[in-house]
Amino acid sequence: MSAPRGQFSSNIGFLMAAAGSAVGLGNIWGFPTKAAGSGGAAFVMVYLILAFLLAYPALMAELTIGRYARSNMVHALRTIAKGPVSRFLGGLTGFGGIVVASLILSFYAIVAGWMVAHLAEPFASLFGASDAAQWLTGDSTARNLTFTAIFSGMTMVIIAAGVEKGIERWSTLLMPSLLILMLLLILYVLSQPGAMKGLEVYLMPDLSLIDPELMLSAMGQAFFSLSLGVGTMLIYGSYLSQQESLPRLGALVTLIDVGIAFTAGLLILPAMYVAQEAGTQIFSASGELIAGPGLILQVLPALFNEMGSAGLFVSMAFFALMVIASLTSSISMLEVPVAFAIESLKVPRKAATSLMGLVIFAISTVIILNFDALFGLVISISTEYGQPLLGVALCIFAGWIWRRDQLLMELKEGHENIESTLFWKIWPWYVRIVCPLLILAAFAQSVF
Repeated sequence: MSAPRGQFSSNIGFLMAAAGSAVGLGNIWGFPTKAAGSGGAAFVMVYLILAFLLAYPALMAELTIGRYARSNMVHALRTIAKGPVSRFLGGLTGFGGIVVASLILSFYAIVAGWMVAHLAEPFASLFGASDAAQWLTGDSTARNLTFTAIFSGMTMVIIAAGVEKGIERWSTLLMPSLLILMLLLILYVLSQPGAMKGLEVYLMPDLSLIDPELMLSAMGQAFFSLSLGVGTMLIYGSYLSQQESLPRLGALVTLIDVGIAFTAGLLILPAMYVAQEAGTQIFSASGELIAGPGLILQVLPALFNEMGSAGLFVSMAFFALMVIASLTSSISMLEVPVAFAIESLKVPRKAATSLMGLVIFAISTVIILNFDALFGLVISISTEYGQPLLGVALCIFAGWIWRRDQLLMELKEGHENIESTLFWKIWPWYVRIVCPLLILAAFAQSVF
């Protein structure tokens, strides 16, 4: 039977939900293009190492706090605090996490809406609705509002259904679908002219390219790729059974995340060089590789157009992949404010979902209506400043503020001999000292 506040019914359900939270648009396009523009395979190699040196220990901090407190981010951090000052700081950090998660979702829903519109475009083209197809891929305020609302509604429907029937059920359906679509697209793209050049850039490391700047860039990507710092993993940890081994589950989530990020690179990098072979420009005037929305909404659609009728079906599969990746991340972000509304404001789940979902959609609407001024600003405030600083705060709470005996007792749940393992010998001091310093180094590099 479910716990009163909801609980994952199986390891697989949690792993799919946690991996889905981590695998979003940034993982599908961000990691591969960052790799291509920052040393190729050398970046990939450093990223894979740093995912376990930085992301895994920080992930463990969120999961452990979440399962111990079994509550939303605000109450969880206040629970492990020792006195009035740390409780106040815990509440402040928790509210900060809710605000940052909401801001990230507000711009993320806009970008995901673009993916939904581009998914609909091939269907419109198939049925000869050329005006509709043109509108779907245009950049109008009406198009952006419409599809942001559609995507926000999809996210809200899943969250309103609860942990087991919503988050877990949909994650276990969507994540295998994402992997199947990705593998099919990889097989198709690798059969096209130019793909091998992209594969070479991605898989053949030039170790001379490894420098402090590349390492800091890879460190930042490793941290952000697991959607750490905003409480999503803390909330998911609060829905875990006491019988589960947190170090083992955390390692599996990290492995799945970096595995999917690496697999995405096998699709995106070869696809870019296939596009170049077909005559599409993949480098900007300054010589930098086109990345982010420009890659997804300009470079690859141009490639699909060159493929003729086959391009319509490849486009459908690709944008279905992007919509699925968007959805698995958005549900984890919406759950952060919804969990707070349910547990601290005593609002029923469906009402809490509608309330928080509509507030975030209102923020998205303000961004769309003031796009040039606000879109980049909100991204910068939430991901470049908010997320890393919250990540540091969570490591400090786990490493310095939480009583060590309580921490050990929580980790012993599901892993009785944890005290004698290498994990316990290294992780407590690592999350206290090394993780905050590494995150701050990546933060300084991205800001300055």
